Amino acid sequence: VQLQASGGGLVQPGGSLRLSCAASGSISSVNDMGWYRQAPGNERELVAVIKRGGTTNYADSVKGRFTLSRDNAKNTVYLQMNSLKPEDTAVYYCNADLLVFRWKNYWGQGTQVTVSS
Repeated sequence: VQLQASGGGLVQPGGSLRLSCAASGSISSVNDMGWYRQAPGNERELVAVIKRGGTTNYADSVKGRFTLSRDNAKNTVYLQMNSLKPEDTAVYYCNADLLVFRWKNYWGQGTQVTVSS
């Protein structure tokens, strides 16, 4: 069982990136899925989370700029990031609650997002 993240990279301020995270393995069900980020010297913080039914919650710092969505059939979550700012620079981590033999919280590998001119 793993969460495979992709889509990070280098982008100029005002640009856009789309992150994807797919859960794979012997998964019976997926509940909350989301993204966290950690900048150098900072603690890991919530970016956005989406429930299975589609309800979303965003950090105030990304509201109006980031959009989180999911495809339940593919066990995949997407983070569309628009109007990126240098302060969005961080390692972004996918997170999900997965039912394997029991419910457990899983982390994906980080993907670097750098916003710089």
